[in-house]
Amino acid sequence: MSVAPFVHRGCEIPDGLLYAVELDVWVHLEPDGVATLGMTDPAQSQCGKLVHVRFKPAGRSVKRLQSVATIESAKWVGPFPSPLSATIVATNEEGFRRDILVANKDPYGAGWLARVRPEALDAERGALLAGEHARDAYVRRIEERGITCMRCAEDE
Repeated sequence: MSVAPFVHRGCEIPDGLLYAVELDVWVHLEPDGVATLGMTDPAQSQCGKLVHVRFKPAGRSVKRLQSVATIESAKWVGPFPSPLSATIVATNEEGFRRDILVANKDPYGAGWLARVRPEALDAERGALLAGEHARDAYVRRIEERGITCMRCAEDE
């Protein structure tokens, strides 16, 4: 996916995506109706290096805010919530098996976590922010939390 980033304190917030800012989740609506989900740059920076991700299986239905994966990092263990009620159609388990730091290195590309088929997109899309609204919300969040984003180097 090719999207131009807005950068604040080193944190990239690419245009062309939708954001559940309070969840630190980005959403890319694909042409086939599937939504790709991933953790934002501020989220991966706050977590630190990932050490394990446990994915819910494809075919599982989740309600909005339910976990599609559990993330364990050097600093934190917790759920990766879906901002949409959906059915999981794919996970990036293989990508994380090849390189557990993939979300730390490329959170908006190869580091995606799950692909889901939304079940109530029209009703739930209003909770997602885009463009200037997302950028403004992230600037506030980054400042409030004192976040400075950093990415893992490719050779780590």
